[in-house]
Amino acid sequence: MALRNIVKLGDDILRKVCRTQLTFDDRLAMILNDMADTMYHAEGVGLAAPQIGILRRYCIVDVGDGIIELINPVIEKQSGSQDGEEGCLSIPGRYDCVTRPMKVKVRAQDRNGKTFTITAEGFKARAICHEIDHLDGILYIDKISKKSDSEVNK
Repeated sequence: MALRNIVKLGDDILRKVCRTQLTFDDRLAMILNDMADTMYHAEGVGLAAPQIGILRRYCIVDVGDGIIELINPVIEKQSGSQDGEEGCLSIPGRYDCVTRPMKVKVRAQDRNGKTFTITAEGFKARAICHEIDHLDGILYIDKISKKSDSEVNK
């Protein structure tokens, strides 16, 4: 396993729509392991493939209760709303308020290609939505709902 370089704001890859992941092999498993190492090393709670320079539809999330690998994720259902501060490993040092669903139901595949469904609420729902947005070239700064305390106090 290895640490990958995290792509920063300004790199065009962060604004591109990722392609479907079709191959479930040892290479994918290695990249997912590297992503986890990279995310934990950077003290993040999520990381998407384009953030390490790969235009494929997969991401990982760990909000403290274990890692979730989402390959080819699709949000099937969402409800409620929540406002909260978000940051991003690709935009270090910046935090802004973003409105996200309170609850989401996501269909995805695991590293072996098996389809599963996960329902998440609160912070986990926020993190999953943030990472799935990356797969469509959307950054949290595109969704800022109001000035955060950090912006007001600058």
